[in-house]
Amino acid sequence: MNDGRIFREAWIDGVNRHYPGEPKPGYVTPWDETPAWEREAAAAVYGQVRDFIEISGGYAARLTREQKGRFVAICWTAQMFRHFEDPKPGYVADWSDLPAWQRETDADIFERIEGTA
Repeated sequence: MNDGRIFREAWIDGVNRHYPGEPKPGYVTPWDETPAWEREAAAAVYGQVRDFIEISGGYAARLTREQKGRFVAICWTAQMFRHFEDPKPGYVADWSDLPAWQRETDADIFERIEGTA
């Protein structure tokens, strides 16, 4: 689960950097207090991003920051459908419907994984 922890820590760092005002407590819950489904989803998305970076032969580095964030967001959306029969609309929102802070945080997550892969 170290992969999931890296994902979660990147999420928390991004929220603290980009969220306007005081984030909801659930946004910055430490790894050990994060629900099991969310830890599983974080590890899965980390793995998808890592594999994508490796399969690209390093050329994923040439993606724009937006493309990197979009990839994280769509992988996360798939996990929400996996873990919830009827997820909240905000859990599965399209990229254009995500708040700017969340788009920036998703891009940060990709770049953090990129730095560890």
